[in-house]
Amino acid sequence: MSDWLISLEGTEAGHHLALALALSAAFLHAAFGALQKGRHDPWLSRGAIDACYGLMAAPFAFFVVPWPEPYMWPIFALVWLIHIAYKTLQALAYTKGSYTVVYPVVRGTGPLFTVFGAYLLFGETFNVIQWLGVATLMAGIFGLAAYNLRYLETDRDTLGIALVLAVITGLFVALYTTYDAYGIRATADPFTFLAWFFMIDGAAMPVYAALRWRAMVNRPALGPLMLRGLVGGIIAPLSFGSIMLATRLDKVGEAAILRETSTVFAALIGWLVLKETVGPRRIALMALIALGAVIVEMGG
Repeated sequence: MSDWLISLEGTEAGHHLALALALSAAFLHAAFGALQKGRHDPWLSRGAIDACYGLMAAPFAFFVVPWPEPYMWPIFALVWLIHIAYKTLQALAYTKGSYTVVYPVVRGTGPLFTVFGAYLLFGETFNVIQWLGVATLMAGIFGLAAYNLRYLETDRDTLGIALVLAVITGLFVALYTTYDAYGIRATADPFTFLAWFFMIDGAAMPVYAALRWRAMVNRPALGPLMLRGLVGGIIAPLSFGSIMLATRLDKVGEAAILRETSTVFAALIGWLVLKETVGPRRIALMALIALGAVIVEMGG
């Protein structure tokens, strides 16, 4: 499968597969975000999720995929640090603000920073039409965040810090997107990067989550928490793995923009699962996000 995937790099078929992978990542990432923001403490949810996908990735890393080249170890180390910072900031933002406000701000700032990062690291550029699409998509995302902020936000006392954390988290989304793309392109076999990344990435947060759980006066039951972790442990590699593969097959900036249609899926999940209100204005804003992604894709 690795040989087939590598053969598609830079081809029209590879472009179409990258498109499908980025859109799949969008839906899965929205579901993953909702899992982390659900009824459990976001730190505990993240720890359970990371523990599950780290354990599931280990057999593939040790026994299935080729071992990483020696020069990959410093790359893995920096990738690990970036993702730890991202996950910490994401969890902090979720503890300070509601999912429907924090998530769109993170996803709105992420693609803009990623486009600039892809230019600096890979020399990618957008044309005028694609920049129009970026502006359209971001207008929809930030419009959705503003609407949620006005009508749905309940954590008013911590709103300011939540928004600051969301913007910083968006910066780290761009950082991990571009550097993960660099890492998966650096190794001969992309599945080597994915297997080792998920095994290494799953090692830190479970330790902190376990310590946090032990320090709680009212500890949540481990059964439902680990069930959430198992579901997230399946979704996370599919989501992050899809976008990483998309960035190997095609342009990093375009893949990042398409992934941000996750905000549309997040609003739908908020409505259907978290029982949040969705009205005509939010539907219009979601349509604007989708239109922006279409403009970026068609303009390229």
